[in-house]
Amino acid sequence: MAAQILESLTASNIFDLRGVVAVVTGGGSNDWKGIGMMISSTLVANGAKVYIIGPNQSGLDSVCAKYNAESTGVATRGSMHGLEGDIRLKSEATRLASEISAREPHGVTILFNNAGINAAHFTRPTNKPDGSPPTAADFVSACFDEISEGDFQNVLSTNAVGPYWLTMAFLPLLERWKKSGDEVPAAKKFVPQVVMTSSMNGWTKDSATSGFSYPYLFSKSAIGHATATLAHEFLPLGIRVNGIAPGLFITAINTDPASVDEFGVSDPAKAPKSFGFPVPTERGYGTAKDVGSLALFLVANWFVNGETVLIDGGTLLKAPSSY
Repeated sequence: MAAQILESLTASNIFDLRGVVAVVTGGGSNDWKGIGMMISSTLVANGAKVYIIGPNQSGLDSVCAKYNAESTGVATRGSMHGLEGDIRLKSEATRLASEISAREPHGVTILFNNAGINAAHFTRPTNKPDGSPPTAADFVSACFDEISEGDFQNVLSTNAVGPYWLTMAFLPLLERWKKSGDEVPAAKKFVPQVVMTSSMNGWTKDSATSGFSYPYLFSKSAIGHATATLAHEFLPLGIRVNGIAPGLFITAINTDPASVDEFGVSDPAKAPKSFGFPVPTERGYGTAKDVGSLALFLVANWFVNGETVLIDGGTLLKAPSSY
């Protein structure tokens, strides 16, 4: 009996994702050089079948081929499949859910709403040469005149509106997974879930941590609230909603995409030396192991619901925040 208990509690058993079907947005163009690929590659390494969604099919096909070549013939590894789509649009959410539904008769285990962009930055006004403080006109110039409506709306649509459409469109697939327990052993082990990629910027009070982008701050705040409210809304369905709130990870969104290689692995030596806010850990940035292990925890755990896990290296212990 003790041996059976110990075996069931090994990491290799708890995180054996064979049979799991995951969908991860943010997998094409430069998007795959980021947290979405860190999560996707971790899921594949542990046996899951992963669909990555992004705006460029050729980019998706290229990165999927590289990872699948290393997974073929290895029983404990899964597979990666790319689907082009614009996650901002309601019509695309319906189409993507329909296409994956046709491929996956037993539904989807987990949807990672991970895609995100950061734009519409401003330069914070500072004291004038005579030492006098900035004026209201200075803030209007920096935060109003220089920010386009199109950039503002695009960030909100990508980071906050799109995840809402996708979550709703994929609900029948998640429900189908829940009801497949008699046919799919993995459906008895892993319950359906939506995971939102929020950000420490959903709680920060210092816009420096966002690269000075209020659209980004607003969108990530919205996702943080949506995680909790949708978890409450879906209680009758038995579908959980949780969130991941990353701090500084060196990705194509915050550094030169050329410093991130073809597998989505960043070279810290090529990244900026300072991002304008403190990260009070020895390494100073997160890695695929950090966010990947958190993703594995959320997939495997049945007892967490409506929570957003902060993974920021302690940044919000230093920066003013409401977390």
